[in-house]
Amino acid sequence: MTSLESPETETQSIANGLPPAKAAAALTLAALADWLFYDQNAGLSVVLFAVALAGVSLAANFGHLARRRLLMAGAIVVAGLLPALEEFNAASLAFAVLTLGTALTLTTNPCLDSVAKGAASLVDLFLVSPFRLFRDVVSAFSLPGLTRGFILWFVPLLLGTVFVSLFVAANPVLEIWISQLNPGNPAASLSLGRTLFWILALALLWPFIHVKWRHYTNVVPNGPRSSAKDPAEPDHFIDLFGAGSILRSLILFNLLFSIQTILDAIYLWGNATLPAAITYASYAHRGAYPLIVTALLAAAFVLLAMRPGGPAEQSRVIRPLVYVWVGQNVLLVISSMLRLDLYVQTYLLTYWRVAAFVWMLLVAVGLILILVRIVLRASNEWLVGTNLSVLTIVLYVCSLVNFAAVIADYNVSHSREASGSGVNLDMDYLIQLGPQALPAIDRAIQLRYANPVLVSRRNSLVEQQRQQMASWRSWGFRGWRLQRFLDRQQTNAPG
Repeated sequence: MTSLESPETETQSIANGLPPAKAAAALTLAALADWLFYDQNAGLSVVLFAVALAGVSLAANFGHLARRRLLMAGAIVVAGLLPALEEFNAASLAFAVLTLGTALTLTTNPCLDSVAKGAASLVDLFLVSPFRLFRDVVSAFSLPGLTRGFILWFVPLLLGTVFVSLFVAANPVLEIWISQLNPGNPAASLSLGRTLFWILALALLWPFIHVKWRHYTNVVPNGPRSSAKDPAEPDHFIDLFGAGSILRSLILFNLLFSIQTILDAIYLWGNATLPAAITYASYAHRGAYPLIVTALLAAAFVLLAMRPGGPAEQSRVIRPLVYVWVGQNVLLVISSMLRLDLYVQTYLLTYWRVAAFVWMLLVAVGLILILVRIVLRASNEWLVGTNLSVLTIVLYVCSLVNFAAVIADYNVSHSREASGSGVNLDMDYLIQLGPQALPAIDRAIQLRYANPVLVSRRNSLVEQQRQQMASWRSWGFRGWRLQRFLDRQQTNAPG
């Protein structure tokens, strides 16, 4: 291997081998994943599957392994699977996935010479390489036209399916419409969920079986920097976000989002009568959070599609479509805020619902700033800096708001005891809000009856407040105002 050969030439041999055998191995692992995980609780099954994946990956790439790193990789896998063996949770799952990727990188990437390249390899493995399954399946037929069509329509159809799923989860009206389109219940013969599970499993497993690492540059000693990519192989990941794919995506996404926008205009803003068995509370609650996920995915797509210097940035056709779509996403976030407001009117406030309001506001501002960046042709650094400034301002304002008092006062004022409608007041939650909820708690006691247990818990909060104010070290202006209120209340009390 001469000094002018790129690292891609060496790793390309790893990607070859016996494709039928590798396809069979991937299908076998997908079947194992189906048996272990589909409709099952995860636990020891994660460790068993990780061991199986490590063994199959080792066998599939045995001829191209860095033998000197095998012992280290094995130790890393064992250490990474111990947390999952002890208890399966999000942290132990993250360790298991990370260690499997690290072991694969150590043993199969011949150009791993720094921590930065290792991190880049892991990002490539988990975020980029799963897309290779679909490209490799199409390329196996050696049909250039089919490959080009796949590249143009893959992103629109994939994200379009995700958006439709989120809209159905958020909108019970759409759910009813789709169920009426298929009265025959095809799930009896083919489960859509199981089919998607297999596709996802194969996409995630394929990079471990059919290993291939991407290297963008190669520094030749005493020579210019040369590209390490094989010129015969274009960067399909970037092609997936070319101008043609982005144009088709935006047309499809605008049509899909317009359906949700029209339904919100009719039922949410126009107060039209909902179909039977659907209440406004369920319509509002189901849509509040999935639609925010939809808006975040849309924002990520816009940032990637309209990247500075990208093929879509200068297009006179794509830019108006982006403006329309971002506008629809802003309306989507505003509708989500209205949905959450309707839900709060029925089920009262909590800290999480206040945080959701603040989060939705930040998402709406972020979408508007993305639109401003595109119009002004500003840099991503400007976008990040402006968003951080907005976040700082919002957090600063939130730090000055007495949320415990606001939540308690709202809940008491809008409870069934005070207004005659809504839900009954949750006194346990009011007590959990702490001493700052005492003014609202006193109003609630007057609205209900003087339960001795409730009065005792209220007095415990008063004592907690007085102990906090007894020391100058724990003094605070908000606590001082509350203490003045309590002192006046005690002075004006009879007897």
